[in-house]
Amino acid sequence: MFDSAIDQLRYVYSVLANKPLPPAVLHRIGRDMGATLEEFGAPGDEAELLPGQHEGADAGVSAAMTSRSLRATALWAESTPYYRQVFADTGLRSAELGLDTWARIPVTPKQALKAMPAAFLSSRVNPVVQGRTTGTTGVPACVWFSREEHESMVAMSVIGATLQQGLRRHHVVAFAGCSRATMPVTLSMETTIRIGASYIQLGTVEPEVILDALANPVGLPGKASQITHLTCATSVLAGLVQAAQDGGWDPDDFGLESIEVGGEVLTAALRQRALRTLGALPRSSYALTEALPYGARLCRQGHLHFSSQTAHVEFLDPQSYEPAAPGELATIVLTPLYPYRRCTMLLRYVTGDLVRSLAGEPDCELAQLPATSNILGRYTGPASLEVLTRPLLEVLEMHVEIPLPCRYAIVGEERRVLHVWSRTDEPRLRTALLDEFAEQGVPIGDVRLHCVRADLPPTAPVRADLREHTFEASYLAPQLTGGVA
Repeated sequence: MFDSAIDQLRYVYSVLANKPLPPAVLHRIGRDMGATLEEFGAPGDEAELLPGQHEGADAGVSAAMTSRSLRATALWAESTPYYRQVFADTGLRSAELGLDTWARIPVTPKQALKAMPAAFLSSRVNPVVQGRTTGTTGVPACVWFSREEHESMVAMSVIGATLQQGLRRHHVVAFAGCSRATMPVTLSMETTIRIGASYIQLGTVEPEVILDALANPVGLPGKASQITHLTCATSVLAGLVQAAQDGGWDPDDFGLESIEVGGEVLTAALRQRALRTLGALPRSSYALTEALPYGARLCRQGHLHFSSQTAHVEFLDPQSYEPAAPGELATIVLTPLYPYRRCTMLLRYVTGDLVRSLAGEPDCELAQLPATSNILGRYTGPASLEVLTRPLLEVLEMHVEIPLPCRYAIVGEERRVLHVWSRTDEPRLRTALLDEFAEQGVPIGDVRLHCVRADLPPTAPVRADLREHTFEASYLAPQLTGGVA
């Protein structure tokens, strides 16, 4: 108990002093938290009162700490070729930067990181593992991490999984994600191992293969009889829901307690369909490879809340990069902070992810944290500000006649025509969709239903398209060849 208290004091000191904390200390804190919860049970709603779950510091103190973290981050970033050149071109000095002057630094576009990832590497750190984005919107972005960064992220993930996902030793975790997604795979696996649960890497294979794994007994002594925790991309979940519905599966066939998804928009409609089909209500948070270990989380009212501990967050107009006004669309701009990030440094990194700034103060259990709407889509040009992904999918994913994951294309700028892959082209579905789009304020001028997917105009890729082929599929051939043409 005394050793645990010392570790927690060291953690608090590292935050206040803006000093790196040995990963071993974080691992011990996670281990002790797990042992405590195993003995006394989950804390329930009171978890919001635990250290690190909220920010209640005085505004002046918080601003001073943020300014100090930003200065330290800028100083460390000067050890990279990219920001050394930025500071030389602008005449900025890291020692003079703070919360009130941070906007003087030019934003860093995602394309710059994609084009020259080595230019963002610090010369002070030994890079050991590379994380890549999926590349669904083009060339993947590459980010390097040091051993210390990776170990610290694993320790922080253990704490999060123990506290927020309720992961315990008797659970069985399955990761249905692409094996090239190094960071999500290794963090999920290492987190599971440290907690003492069991881990299965499924990969992004055919939905029927995943369903078969979820339904079959795992036969592990001392463990749950079936997979209890599933992590996957949102579109992979959509494919699972569709395959389960087509195959006649129901929740009694599975033993799922938790479904964690990310990388794409998770709608309320898909959550409810997953609950009715797979037996667990999916959860989503906000994280991206480029900003690890940073992440934001949703409150019960659906606001996305952002901590300032591991990253500085700005909500800027996606075209002018000026601060977005309350109620306006904004893109998330992130600066992962030193000492949590020391290898690939990113200052004012434009994620492209779109949110809407809140018009008033939120009234929820995380109200002390800055908040926006949930992710609405991604900025790819002016047209992406007109038809947002989330409200569009909320309508489409309610209709069982439209296969999941939804495949659609929008043609035309003035009178936008939505082309949708559908099981039927009956006029009643078209009329229903147009009425619902009008009700939700989605500016769609017309809907064209296509029963043959090949007849669609080119559609955007989804993460479920990152398919890893497997010999297992040959044994499920009758199921894989069924469905819609």
